[in-house]
Amino acid sequence: MTKTPELLPSKAQKRQRAKRVLFVAFPEFGLLDLSGAQTVFWAATKAMEARGKEGYERCTASLDGGLVRSAEGLLIQTDALTAYRPSSVDTLIVPGSPHMAEVIENAGPVVQWLRRASAKARRTASVCSGAFLLAEAGLLDHKRATTHWLMFDLMSKRFPAVQIDRDAIFVPQGAVWTSAGVTAGIDLALALVEADCGHEIAMEVARELVVFLKRPGGQSQFSGMLRAQAEDSAGTFDELNLWITENLVRTDLNVEVLAAQARMSPRNFARVYKQKTGRTPAKAVEVFRLEAARRLLEDSSYNVDQIARLCGFSDEEHLRVTFQRHLSVAPRDYRRRFAARRETVHTSR
Repeated sequence: MTKTPELLPSKAQKRQRAKRVLFVAFPEFGLLDLSGAQTVFWAATKAMEARGKEGYERCTASLDGGLVRSAEGLLIQTDALTAYRPSSVDTLIVPGSPHMAEVIENAGPVVQWLRRASAKARRTASVCSGAFLLAEAGLLDHKRATTHWLMFDLMSKRFPAVQIDRDAIFVPQGAVWTSAGVTAGIDLALALVEADCGHEIAMEVARELVVFLKRPGGQSQFSGMLRAQAEDSAGTFDELNLWITENLVRTDLNVEVLAAQARMSPRNFARVYKQKTGRTPAKAVEVFRLEAARRLLEDSSYNVDQIARLCGFSDEEHLRVTFQRHLSVAPRDYRRRFAARRETVHTSR
């Protein structure tokens, strides 16, 4: 009996079996929004192929194809969107733009294509302000979503049906995913890879790119100091906020002490501080203490009780309650997940 040899699959057949990830480019797109996520899928493909498995076919397309200029000025070569049948696409990824308010006014054809294509593709995702294009296509109506923190108010005003999550790094809602600003696209892509390929592959990619596989749940997109500076554009309390961060070991950072430092009466200080920064003084101090504790848990070898006291918490329990309220994780669990490896532990200050 003649044995028919098994034919090896051609490259074309191999590509067909790989998951196709299509990045949608448009004039003034954010370069890192696209390249950061694309690099994750490239690294995942290397890891999968090393195991003899299929990875991702990564494609970039624009409305008409050809060269498209990013907001940063880099030209990239793209295919035309019409070159791809939406049903052949596993995941659509839409980057944002620092000029999204202007981009969206001229994005009608791209939005129409997204509306049709997302119904055929398995998943649709946005990075940063790319969520605006998804929302314009009606894909985020009555869904939780996130975007760049600077765009929250504009999105609320333009798309009232979207339920904006102001703290999330990324938000999965069935077949539609959105991510926060810029580098959060890397977090999003890692989560998509983990969902497709498993934890081991995603962890390998994260190690290669020198990033966390997962940031802690509920982590805000930017620091308390940056939030205060963004809200207080005149910088009224910049010096005071810096003084607070340098004196967190003190347990008496109350309104009276802070008002005296700001050379204001307590009542007027409390009113103006909240007006300028969007937070009460007490809430601001708590957030600064929390961020300092996070850094020490990640980068120091002090024990948890020592960190609590160094950051002005009354004890470890107070620190634990604050962590749970803001990050939905206990300090010790946070350290296990995010601390650098250290061989020694301080027993005293």
